[in-house]
Amino acid sequence: PYGFSVIEKFLAGARSIDQHFHSAPFESNIPVLLGLLSVWNVSFLGYPARSILPYTQALEKLAPHIQQVSMESNGKGVSIDGVRLPFEAGEIDFGEPGTNGQHSFYQLIHQGRVIPCDFIGIVKSQQPVYLKDEVVNNHDELMSNFFAQPDALAYGKTPEQLQSENVAPHLTFTGNRPSLSLLLPSLDAYRIGQLLAIYEHRI
Repeated sequence: PYGFSVIEKFLAGARSIDQHFHSAPFESNIPVLLGLLSVWNVSFLGYPARSILPYTQALEKLAPHIQQVSMESNGKGVSIDGVRLPFEAGEIDFGEPGTNGQHSFYQLIHQGRVIPCDFIGIVKSQQPVYLKDEVVNNHDELMSNFFAQPDALAYGKTPEQLQSENVAPHLTFTGNRPSLSLLLPSLDAYRIGQLLAIYEHRI
């Protein structure tokens, strides 16, 4: 089903980010800003891991791909001339599509260790499902989760807030946890090319 026309769109998307990376000033250069955030989180704040959380099952292989590219490329212990680095290099990358992650490791992200998160959302669903008598479709519900997670990581919930909502106090979480959100208009070949090029240049 994927012919050369689709590959051309994929390459055009990647090329658009190549050009952006080459020409945009640093203060508005997406891969540069993301790369600096990684350095800040790893080298200055001491957070060794990053979680990549696409809110679409179509990107279920994105986190393992970035894991290989990033940890292979940046997981060095010596400089180019063979001198041992005086600092820890690279990030531990892992992730799952959003709803899978929510049921496996989001508890750790919200209440346990601080792990910077990359949330990736899609505005227009590839396959929206409308069920009879449901107010919203599956994609709208998914995107509600996408927007709620970074908000919860940023602001947390105090015991007093939980008490006012009649929620158990052990569900308190501190907030002030780093995350970023990438929101793609759609998930087509062009946008996937852009997304992969963003991560490649970030690395």
